[in-house]
Amino acid sequence: MTRLLGALHNDADLTGAVRDPETTLPRHELLERASGLAAEIAGRRMVAVRATPTVDTIVVITAALLAGVPVVPVPPDAGELERAHILDDSGAELIEARTTGTNHRVPDEPDPDAPALVLYTSGTTGPPKGAVLSRRALAADLDALAQVWQWTAGDTLVHGLPLFHVHGLVLGVLGPLRIGSRLAHTGKPTPQAYAATPGTMYFGVPTVWSRICAAPTEARELRPARLLVSGSAPLPAPVFDAMRELTGQAPVERYGMTETLITVSARADGERRPGQVGLPIPGVETRLVDDAGAPLDEPGTIGHLQVRGATLFDGYLRQARPEGWFVTGDVATIGADGWHRIVGRASTDLIKTGGYRVGAGEVEDALLLHPAVREAAVVGTPHPDLGEQITAYVVAEGATERDLIAWVADRLAAHKRPRAVRLLDALPRNAMGKVQKGALR
Repeated sequence: MTRLLGALHNDADLTGAVRDPETTLPRHELLERASGLAAEIAGRRMVAVRATPTVDTIVVITAALLAGVPVVPVPPDAGELERAHILDDSGAELIEARTTGTNHRVPDEPDPDAPALVLYTSGTTGPPKGAVLSRRALAADLDALAQVWQWTAGDTLVHGLPLFHVHGLVLGVLGPLRIGSRLAHTGKPTPQAYAATPGTMYFGVPTVWSRICAAPTEARELRPARLLVSGSAPLPAPVFDAMRELTGQAPVERYGMTETLITVSARADGERRPGQVGLPIPGVETRLVDDAGAPLDEPGTIGHLQVRGATLFDGYLRQARPEGWFVTGDVATIGADGWHRIVGRASTDLIKTGGYRVGAGEVEDALLLHPAVREAAVVGTPHPDLGEQITAYVVAEGATERDLIAWVADRLAAHKRPRAVRLLDALPRNAMGKVQKGALR
């Protein structure tokens, strides 16, 4: 394996820059600043950084990776309890970017199997857990995505995503530092910021793309780009179609999670399908199993998604490394051609109603086709006869509960129609734009 941050060590091109709205830092200056800080923190067990969307955060994370010290990104908006939990659980020392002396030697490359990042991720129960990601896993994922997305040093990546998740940090920062592309972080992922920042690749979550499509003038400014990537949550089909119309290209969707990194994606030079996330990337295998854990081979069958391969994490802090197939907790279908559709979380998006298994995403897509509907989330709620009933939470103007139930009934099988529709002003979402279905329940 080459150096994890290979582009930083390429003497032939250290001119590529990383920048935020306030600061532009050529790569040779980033290497200089990070090497100085690396010399100060070398030998520490673990460090943490308040992961603001700035070049300063990139300097600290780069320094820790150069020094071989695992780094924990802390959400800048974390409340006192969350921040205390992350720091106490990890035992990491919180540090900040600072100017140090010059002419520091670049440290030797650490062991590729050494831990690089500890990313805290929330499960269905208990406080967030620290997922340990090795240097080897990060490199394997970025190299595979470089192949799948035809990502090269000639690209300029633009995004405004948080720097404490896989999407914004691993793909959005470490990707350019490994591959050599330029990085422009917009601070916030607004339509105006994206439109004002020229690039060849843009990363966003569905909420970002939905807002961009609601601003057609700004959306059309992205037409010169060669790749628009959406992830971290399912992209509604109407947004997919609007992106294709306004920007001149369909988005590339991909699937992954903190524990596995990105494992499935559409290809830069291949087909893009609304509601589907493509094929496994090089080095990754996937399969579906039934409730008892037996493999499912029938194309189109809904099952529990499992993955294995080079991109998997090393386990949670103080827990053993997972062996064999990793249970994602998501349910999916795989077509005869290998294309994956993520139905959603097994705990919230697979609804068992009257003996049927219904994917919440299919019902949500049908609701979003209604011209009055802006947002929709579907869950299963207890029902004395059906076990679970399909309940929809919808943001809409000018549509009634009866209208929306009839709309779905006209487009899907009868057992897939909502039994209840709750009209809301907004859906609860987290920092990555994912709907918090637990709060709805």
